[in-house]
Amino acid sequence: MTDLPLLYTYRRCPYAMRARMALLWAQRPFTAFEIELRRKPAALLAISPKATVPVLHLSDGTVLEQSWDIMAWALQGSEQEHAWQRAQEPTMLTLLQRNDGEFKRLLDAYKYPERQLLPLGREQARHQALETTLMPLEALLQHSRYLAGEQPCATDLALWPFVRQFAAVDPAWFEAQALPAVQAWLQRGLRSALFQACMAKLPAHTALAFPKAPPHPFDAP
Repeated sequence: MTDLPLLYTYRRCPYAMRARMALLWAQRPFTAFEIELRRKPAALLAISPKATVPVLHLSDGTVLEQSWDIMAWALQGSEQEHAWQRAQEPTMLTLLQRNDGEFKRLLDAYKYPERQLLPLGREQARHQALETTLMPLEALLQHSRYLAGEQPCATDLALWPFVRQFAAVDPAWFEAQALPAVQAWLQRGLRSALFQACMAKLPAHTALAFPKAPPHPFDAP
């Protein structure tokens, strides 16, 4: 261990994306270890038997195994603490719960129908996700640029990677839906300097200091 927190991560994992974005936005320097899914390091298995990323190993020995806990650690006490506090509003917590529960289940059924024990069918899963998650997001985003107002909060960071993954399954279908506010919100996040920084490519199985993000990554319109 070094003095820097060590983040076990996987570039394409949406849970790891939200953790990296929070650490970068809070300007918390960290070391990243890019894992290979089929060859997870023994050090990760030793501190986190669940062996799923992200896992943050702090210099005092504390291990954070949930992405939302990592986001809390990163944002609280930083210059972006207001973004964490706004994410604690009941409406925001409901969005997070829906995203990490029902929407994630439907996303998996839509993207990986062959892996489901009781598959819904891709079209049914997609329709349910549209009705239960994306349309409520559309209604909310019709009134503000971000989920909790005119500035992003932790909930935006938490949801972007999952909506991104959903949209990428069939981009033409997603763009054809009556979701202009969601589509604009998603693109705003994906084009941000913060998201671009979080998607830096690192060699696998090497602990490296993760590149920093710009200090004001949402300044651009």
